[in-house]
Amino acid sequence: MTTEMNPLSLKSLSELPAAAKQILSFAGDKKIFCFYGELGAGKTTLIKEICKQLGVKDAGSSPTFSLVNEYKTAAPTLKEGKGNSSLGREQTAPFRAGGDTIYHFDLYRLKSESEIYDIGYEDYLFSGNYCFIEWPEKIERLLPEDYVRVQIEVKNDERIISLS
Repeated sequence: MTTEMNPLSLKSLSELPAAAKQILSFAGDKKIFCFYGELGAGKTTLIKEICKQLGVKDAGSSPTFSLVNEYKTAAPTLKEGKGNSSLGREQTAPFRAGGDTIYHFDLYRLKSESEIYDIGYEDYLFSGNYCFIEWPEKIERLLPEDYVRVQIEVKNDERIISLS
């Protein structure tokens, strides 16, 4: 069963922080987000704001030329009781040193599926860390089944964001 949320309507950048919080709330424990939308729809801008909400201090630009960027949060984003230590036992967020890693993929320039294999995409997608993917349609068949679909449509000066 697919869960959907009523579309979000953004008329200005000032509404972006609230939208990012709603998207994270909708996602719950899901950590893989696929962003669909035309060129210039605002995928990278939205991802940067979501990263900011997760505690990333510097989420630079889109990883268009490197396929994937890594961002670090200032502090762990994991909820109490989540995460595993290297000893294989449950560990709570306050005992983790440093922040978490977030991965941001921009697959716009991907020429073939083999390029995503070359960077070891499985290590990123199955790391348990947040993964934000722009142009996921280029690797659709490689995506895990359980991800958050973020569709951005541009209508006049408004962005309509649908989540499922």
